Amino acid sequence: MTRIPLTWLAEYVDVAPGTTAEDVANSLVAVGLEEEAIHRPELTGPIVVGKVLTLEPEPQKNGKTINWCLVDVGESQPRGIVCGAHNFQPGDHVVVALPGSVLPGPFPISARKTYGHVSDGMICSVRELGIGDDHEGILVLGEEFSDAPIGSDALQLLGLNEEVVEVDVTPDRGYCLSMRGIAREYAHATGGTFTDPARVELPRTGAGFEVQIADNNPLHATPGCDRFVAQIVRGVRAAQPSPAFMQRRLNQAGMRPISLAVDVTNYVMLELGQPLHAYDLAKVAEPIVVRRAKPGEQVTTIDAVERTLNDEDLVISDSPQGPGSRVLGLAGVMGGMGSEVTPATTDILIEGAHFDAVTVARTSRRFRLHSEASKRFERGVDHNLAPAAVQRTVELLVEYGGGTADQPATDLDQRPATPGFEFEVDLVRRVTGVGYTAGQIRTILEDIGAEVQGSNDSRTWLVTAPSWRPDLVCAVDLVEEVARLRGYDEIPSQLPLAPPGQGLTSAQRSRRSISQTLAESGLNEVLSYPFIGPDIFDALQYPQDDSRRQALRILNPLREEQPFMRTSVLATLLPVLRRNVGRGLTDAAVFEVGMVTHPAREDAIAPIPPLAQYPDEKLIAEIERALPHQPLAVAGALTGYRRLPSPGLPGQPATWRDAVALAVQVAQVLGLELTVSAAEHPPWHPGRCAALSLTTGEVVGYAGELHPKTVDALELPERTAAFELSVDALIAAISTQPVRAMPISTYPAGKEDLALVVPEEVAAADVQAAIRDGAGPLIEDVRLFDVYRGPQIGSEKKSLAFALRYRAGDRTLTAADLEKARQGAIAAAAEGFGAQLRS
Repeated sequence: MTRIPLTWLAEYVDVAPGTTAEDVANSLVAVGLEEEAIHRPELTGPIVVGKVLTLEPEPQKNGKTINWCLVDVGESQPRGIVCGAHNFQPGDHVVVALPGSVLPGPFPISARKTYGHVSDGMICSVRELGIGDDHEGILVLGEEFSDAPIGSDALQLLGLNEEVVEVDVTPDRGYCLSMRGIAREYAHATGGTFTDPARVELPRTGAGFEVQIADNNPLHATPGCDRFVAQIVRGVRAAQPSPAFMQRRLNQAGMRPISLAVDVTNYVMLELGQPLHAYDLAKVAEPIVVRRAKPGEQVTTIDAVERTLNDEDLVISDSPQGPGSRVLGLAGVMGGMGSEVTPATTDILIEGAHFDAVTVARTSRRFRLHSEASKRFERGVDHNLAPAAVQRTVELLVEYGGGTADQPATDLDQRPATPGFEFEVDLVRRVTGVGYTAGQIRTILEDIGAEVQGSNDSRTWLVTAPSWRPDLVCAVDLVEEVARLRGYDEIPSQLPLAPPGQGLTSAQRSRRSISQTLAESGLNEVLSYPFIGPDIFDALQYPQDDSRRQALRILNPLREEQPFMRTSVLATLLPVLRRNVGRGLTDAAVFEVGMVTHPAREDAIAPIPPLAQYPDEKLIAEIERALPHQPLAVAGALTGYRRLPSPGLPGQPATWRDAVALAVQVAQVLGLELTVSAAEHPPWHPGRCAALSLTTGEVVGYAGELHPKTVDALELPERTAAFELSVDALIAAISTQPVRAMPISTYPAGKEDLALVVPEEVAAADVQAAIRDGAGPLIEDVRLFDVYRGPQIGSEKKSLAFALRYRAGDRTLTAADLEKARQGAIAAAAEGFGAQLRS
């Protein structure tokens, strides 16, 4: 984000009189910068400059001492005001909010009786005016405001009536994180004259403070630092407050004023875009060395955090790499406490350097340390800017803090030459569809600062990007600049023709059918992040040797506590169910279709393909072999009521049977039949878990009631049910076992119920399969509808009641047909499981 005070912008580019914040925002939007907000004053008058005439301390019964003040506000009579602060005295100029004004909050001001007086206004602090956090004392106007008449408008004097435009800056346009960059873009949008504030350079004769760049690590193709500028300013009042205009602009930019030395470096950074750093010269030993850190080396940064470094980090140290080497800070990220400027500092070393974007980004992310400096270096800083920024900083320190600048400055310059690249002029037309002339294209490229070699009649130009645009590295980048600055509205819109195709594949239709079936069954589809932590394995009761514990670890996880890819959809679906239940959705049913990840071999390392050519089939095959297996799965979870209670009809709670039925239904919609059998498979309850198998015997999933320990660990309601199926296995079964349409018989069905007594350990599914086989080709459907246990059938036994339906395709069944099929079913169950017909 960049905040743009209009008066500051007007110093570097023509801003027409009467231009509003909306006008500026619209102009910047036209050249590709996104408007984020317009900050308008929260203060309304009358807020004026006042002079304290008298101040009488009055102790109170509560132990507090207040001051009864008479303040001249430019009226015929002074106003009496009660104030609790004690950092001012008679004769001071202050900011007074008179009755009728409104301070940020909103906090309206009125005359009111307090501490035995009528306080006719308020003497304001920095925080009460909304321009800082200091609430320990009154804002006393310094000498820079001595010419302001008593009673004049304090809002205008302090710039508090100014609107500020805030724009969002994309990562490729880091130069817009400065007033210099924004003013340049505003000039492109409006045609106004741009005045570059970075025009001065340091004297380069003689020897300044010694600096060495010792980044010789062969593992880093790009040097971590290619330019380092430094200059000394002696006798500076570094700890005094910065001038009012600077504090005002820092506040408008969202930064808190601290002291002159700190404020000046921040101000120049906001102005030019070059991060700077100030060292207490007394705490730095010559020479300064820019180098890679030694593994295990430590530094305490100015945020008072001790950090352990590795050899990827670029550091500033104050001696060569001998035993006495001391790290002064993380280059381009944050300085160290050992050399920071303090109230006792008088001699300052100013640093302005150009650091490698990738190096800074790696250090910033490793330590989760995102500073204003790192934000700019990561996006690319103008490598020609450091001398002008250091010179500007030194001039401001000398002007407002006194002292003397050493001459000359140090400018260690190891910048590589900026390479040009070929640009086909006709590429603009081919990409945008607009026939811009060569003259129009050249004008735009030169306006953005590019050097163009070649005549307008040439087909190809050699273009060198300006130093402040490291994002322009190839021809299409220049095409985007032409389109952006000419206006995207000039590019005609043309809808592409939809290419003819064969519609959805069989696998795509199957996946959609699964989702549609579950949604029609009352489940809500969700999409969870596929990241998990190691604690979920214990919550799901996985054994230590379970293959589902072998998860793929992510090198840069979004959250440190979730560094693995899921091996089960339930691992991320169940926390979603818990979140919904916790928010009051006690009757919930959710499902998700998503991929799970199983790591490849430990020694499988994917090769990196070359950039100059398309990889061949062998290389592609090697990459694919190293990729982890990511099959598709579907999982669902249910809790609460499956059917809500209604008048005269009790509710039906969701049970393990519902989970099994939904899993079977998923297979049926694909034309597959699943065999249901008892199983023990975490995270399901060992006595209420069903294995779901294809006719080939392949287990494709599980369903049932979750284990009580899993329910407790995940804070789910009791008897939560769930299922999970391998979608890839189901789709593969369709391809190997194509669905065949069955003829529909026009003849009536024969029905009967059959109750068989079997040992307790016999699975109902096995008995059901035996009945189907024994009944022969006439059997159309077998359905279990009741299970009975009791003294009438003896201990360790159960009665299974099945509903059988028979039908023939060529005739009406006779009683003899039904009896033959019935006896065959009973005989098969008796032979296989010792089943007896229940009397």
